[in-house]
Amino acid sequence: MLFQDNKINQVGALAISTRMQRLADTIRKDGELIYRLYGVDFQPKWFPVFITLKDAKSLTVTELADQIGYAHPSTISLLKELEKNKLIVSKKDKTDERKRVISLSKSGLELLSQIEPVWDTMQKSIDDLINNQNNLLLAIEEMEERLLQQSFFQKAMELKNQQSNNQK
Repeated sequence: MLFQDNKINQVGALAISTRMQRLADTIRKDGELIYRLYGVDFQPKWFPVFITLKDAKSLTVTELADQIGYAHPSTISLLKELEKNKLIVSKKDKTDERKRVISLSKSGLELLSQIEPVWDTMQKSIDDLINNQNNLLLAIEEMEERLLQQSFFQKAMELKNQQSNNQK
């Protein structure tokens, strides 16, 4: 079983990145199965673009990257895939021709209408999973807030400096 006691679980917080990746992979794979269950041809990796453009209607590539929290190159790669599948359209910004404005295509909007009921099911399912004594979503939000105040690297560097000062 994926989440049974194993070495990664035993090392505790040191393995948080590995455990979060494992959890994300599990949810993503199940997400693919849920879309298939509903007969919808949709990839979970497309979700951030679709959910963002659903409300924003159109955004520049930079605005979209900022909204989904992806690096610009990762966003470009994802957008190329969506454009290849004819799910988005891209046009030059009227005020700055160096910028591209992205929006859902007609096919993308049709797909959006198919996936919204799936998202409702997914939302209810995930709410049930996280609604427990140690609400994961709240814990993630707290951790993200702390990382905004001081990065993992900055904290480690601070501790290393303290160790060096204590050795003097």
